Amino acid sequence: MTTRSQPRQAGHGAVMNAPEAELVRDARSGSEAAVRELIRRLNPRLFRVARGIAQSDAEAEEVVQEAYLAAFTRLDQFSGASAFSTWITRIAINVALMRARRAQPHQEYDTVTEPDTSQVLAFPGRRPEMPDVALARTEIRDLLERAVSGLPPDMRLPFLLHHSEGMSIEEIARDLSLNPITVKTRLFRARRRLRQSLEQQVQGGFDAIFPFDGARCRDMADRVVTGLQARGHVLRR
Repeated sequence: MTTRSQPRQAGHGAVMNAPEAELVRDARSGSEAAVRELIRRLNPRLFRVARGIAQSDAEAEEVVQEAYLAAFTRLDQFSGASAFSTWITRIAINVALMRARRAQPHQEYDTVTEPDTSQVLAFPGRRPEMPDVALARTEIRDLLERAVSGLPPDMRLPFLLHHSEGMSIEEIARDLSLNPITVKTRLFRARRRLRQSLEQQVQGGFDAIFPFDGARCRDMADRVVTGLQARGHVLRR
C-alpha cells in the first residue's frame, strides 16, 4: 500500500547537506530548520544584490528581510520552473527597486552602444596568496566596497551581479529586464569609473565584497522566523 511521504525530520548536518529543492519542500511543510538553512545559503547573494541598489548596508538588510518574508509566505506561488535561488533573487531585486523608486524620482539612463570592453579594467583570477597579501585582504575589501558603493545604482547592481556573482551579461539582462547592450554599457561605465582608483591595487577578491555571514547571518534568520510567525506562518522545529 502506498503511503504519503512525511516531512523529513533531519539533523543539523543533514539539513546543511540537503539539496535546495529538498529544503524548499521542507520549508513548504513548515520546517524552521529548512527555512534557516535556505537563509544561510542565500544571504550572501541576496545582500550583494540588495546592496547593488540600496544606498547603505542597513537599507540592504531591510530589503533582504522583506524579500525573505515575501518568498516564504508565498511558497505556493513558486512553481519550480527555475531554481528557488533565482526566484528569490528576482524578488529581492523587485523589492529593492520599489524602495528606490519611492525614495527618489525615476531617472532615465541612455543606452549608448559601446564595444564590449571587458579588458578596460583587468580582474586577475584567483591565485595562491602570499602572507602579506592575505593580511591586506581586509583593507582591500574595504577599498573595493567604498569604490563600488560610489557607483550609481544603475551601474552598481550589474557590476556586482557580474563580478561578485559570476552572472553573464545575458543572465543579468534577463533578470533586470534590460537589453544586453544596456548591461554592457553600464558595465563599461562602471569599470571606467573604478579604473584609476583600483587598477594598481586590486588583486582579485570581488567575491569578498559586501560579505554577510556570522552573527549578521544568524540575526537575519531570527528576524525572518519571527516575522513569519507574526504573520501566522506556523513553523515546526
